[in-house]
Amino acid sequence: MGDFPEQSVIDWLLEGDVAIQYATRRDLLDEERPDLRARIATEGWGQRLLAARNADTSWGREFYQPKWTSTHYTLLDLRNLGIAPDNAVIRESIARVLATQNYPDGGVGPGKTDRRSDVCVAGMFLNYASYFQTPETKLKRIVDFILGQRMQDGGYNCLSNSAHPHHSSLHTSVSVLEGFQQFLSEGNTYRSPEIRTSLSAAREFILMHRFYRSDHTGKVISPAFLKWPYPFRWKYNVLRGLDHFAMARMPLDERMHDALDHLEAKRLPDGRWRVNSAHPGQQHFIMERAGQPSRWITLIASRVLRFYSR
Repeated sequence: MGDFPEQSVIDWLLEGDVAIQYATRRDLLDEERPDLRARIATEGWGQRLLAARNADTSWGREFYQPKWTSTHYTLLDLRNLGIAPDNAVIRESIARVLATQNYPDGGVGPGKTDRRSDVCVAGMFLNYASYFQTPETKLKRIVDFILGQRMQDGGYNCLSNSAHPHHSSLHTSVSVLEGFQQFLSEGNTYRSPEIRTSLSAAREFILMHRFYRSDHTGKVISPAFLKWPYPFRWKYNVLRGLDHFAMARMPLDERMHDALDHLEAKRLPDGRWRVNSAHPGQQHFIMERAGQPSRWITLIASRVLRFYSR
């Protein structure tokens, strides 16, 4: 099938925001470009997100409000832009979160009156806090909380410490997977054997569902799993699940074929992919218009299919 993606698609990606340029060269061309990475904080989307920070080092009104301009989701956006992990401004904001989000159960959560942590939020927090190289000692309580919420089916559910669900959630499981994977990739070793066991079990949970199907009936669990807005926020979809497996360098499993086939089927004739409507809520700004060819979705889809040699 020749080179993938085609040069025309690569050229189009390299005309985008500097964050897209950096990730394209890193993930599709195997080029590490620290000069491009450094520019993410000073121009384009990265600069706009950093400029929205409040004087007290927060964003929005609270740690989790409003969606999607809160401290939590802005830090997640900055992590996903690939901004340099030694950014002092962002590290200061994460330190403030750790100092103020002292929930009794050890995790973090969206509420001010309900002091029970949320597993999904904790997984996302562990992801960006690890990426920005927060000291391991500061993250031990987050790891302890998440590991304590593992479900019998191997995955995680954000309601596990409040409503006592009987089944894991793909939304929560992928957030925990991303968090644990980033924690280990930074060289952290705290409870690493248990984390690796949890990673394997949560991935098996996703594979058991073939990324979007009921393990009992084979039917599509939710039509939303087959749509790809960006940013993903806390919500699961097939592309996000596949991207985790590809970025974690997990080998191809036959239970991935349905999801990979769906990904290929959504590819436009010119080799690009469209982005779906964003999740409702306030945004700092709109990166890409719904229904139009998307550099974010094209980049992510391309690195998935490149890894799995489709």
